Amino acid sequence: MSNLVFSQPARSNLLVPVLIAFLVLGIILAVVLLNMPRTDTDASISHTAVVPIHTVFKSESTIVGRDQSQDDLYVLTTVHVADNLRLPIFIKDFSATLTTAEGEELTTSAIQKIDLPNVYLTFPKLKPLASEPLARETLIPPGQHADGMVLLHFPITEATWDHRRSATLTIDFYHQSPVTLTIPPSATPNPDSPYKLQVSTGVTFS
Repeated sequence: MSNLVFSQPARSNLLVPVLIAFLVLGIILAVVLLNMPRTDTDASISHTAVVPIHTVFKSESTIVGRDQSQDDLYVLTTVHVADNLRLPIFIKDFSATLTTAEGEELTTSAIQKIDLPNVYLTFPKLKPLASEPLARETLIPPGQHADGMVLLHFPITEATWDHRRSATLTIDFYHQSPVTLTIPPSATPNPDSPYKLQVSTGVTFS
């Protein structure tokens, strides 16, 4: 009896399609990475000045010790933000966190641009140290940068600021991750500090 011979189907060569698939996938991945926005925004602090203010609320009473006082510290810091992305970036907000020598954390939001004239009117010594503010809602086009002042307020004394553990400024964006910068410990003090004021309608700034 003759041997039965069954025809074998030709094996498909899968190597070529697999290589083509990997090549296409590699091209797609390269295009995505090339056009994907970078997450690192170039931001830095170029200058910082502080103005401590001691306020005494003068009581109309003749009793000794009825006067009350309050300490505030204003931090004027100049910020540089560069758009290294291929898309415009929009600044949403500025906030700062101070950690005191005792470990207490104080968080504050930057003073709004619209409120700056009233602050300068109340505390005239701030005005000479101020510069053009970097406002919220600022749009920075691709490849461009923005520079400006951010004014912060902390209800602390100058000594508390000088002996702090850390101070950071966080810049929030609408479509990118926030950036946190360390406010340098070598902040430039106001040569006329402490700044003292007085008001005598039952309240005295001194």
